[in-house]
Amino acid sequence: MGALRNGGVGGALPSWVRLAGAVIGGAVLAAASQALAWAVPGRAPEPDGGPAVVERIDVVGDRRWDVFVYSPAMGRTITLNVIRPADPTVPRPTLYLFNGAGGGEDSMNWLNQTDILAFTADKNVNVVIPAEGMISYYTDWLHEDPASGRNKWGTFLTKELPPVLDRALGASGVNALAGLSMAATSVLDLAIQAPGLYRAVASYSGCAQTSDPLGQAYVRSVVEVAGAKDATNMWGPYDGPGWEAHDPYLNAEKLRGLSLYVSNGSGLPGPYENPALPRSPQAPMLVEQIVWGGLIEAATNVCTHRLADRLRELQIPATFRFRADGTHSWGYWQDELYASWPQLAAAMGSDR
Repeated sequence: MGALRNGGVGGALPSWVRLAGAVIGGAVLAAASQALAWAVPGRAPEPDGGPAVVERIDVVGDRRWDVFVYSPAMGRTITLNVIRPADPTVPRPTLYLFNGAGGGEDSMNWLNQTDILAFTADKNVNVVIPAEGMISYYTDWLHEDPASGRNKWGTFLTKELPPVLDRALGASGVNALAGLSMAATSVLDLAIQAPGLYRAVASYSGCAQTSDPLGQAYVRSVVEVAGAKDATNMWGPYDGPGWEAHDPYLNAEKLRGLSLYVSNGSGLPGPYENPALPRSPQAPMLVEQIVWGGLIEAATNVCTHRLADRLRELQIPATFRFRADGTHSWGYWQDELYASWPQLAAAMGSDR
């Protein structure tokens, strides 16, 4: 299909403006947490054990599969949208590509909002897009959440899934990660939690900090305000070790050796705020994209500059792309996928 590239915030909930309001109010949440006592729910049941299983594969199109994989850790079947390589006759690498806060469960996802199928038509890479994971940060939650049940995404993505999916796809076992918005944080964390599993990471418009007041306020605004979930179910008490353990800024040394691409816009209106451009049916009103999408992108821009300073201090090579304009919206993320693809492909050893 043609590109619908000026849709709104990644992984929008029914009203994605809630996320922008949440980000703006995040600092209030962080301050208030010092005065609130939170009940600690029961720990989530232990994983069922055993290997993951590919239950079925639906061939959706010429190069499009939907793969359904049972996760023992989560006790349920996870849907993956897969784009096959141009030439699948030999083993090819795999790019795990993540949607935003909606996790692909809504219409604001890579398949609906970009022309990724056309872009990858000549690419010799398996592209695997999880179609679930709304407001999960794609991490292992310490406790079950009443709103989302058992979340063991880290275990599923880094331990259970790769071997069974590689067999199903005839893949080479060489992997990379890319993600936007919420998942821009997740892909950095997944690479840190699973050293050696990935060769490259691309992070678009995210906040690498999770445990300092700014980063924690951002995460809590996504999980608690936009998602109506309890963030202590995810990483435990706000002043506990779980938040630091999943902070890519604090753990940046563990990113050494990866091919890193990180980008962010300034939040100012850019080419995809042109009212003459066609808009996808799911896109927010243009004024919302300019105002709220601009505020979210400005907030992640602060985080991304801090990560750049941190990696520079550690002398860890990375490609940073700071745009002079651009809101938190799909047109820019499609451009960033295009811009980062040569670096990702080179790290995976793909010819294109």
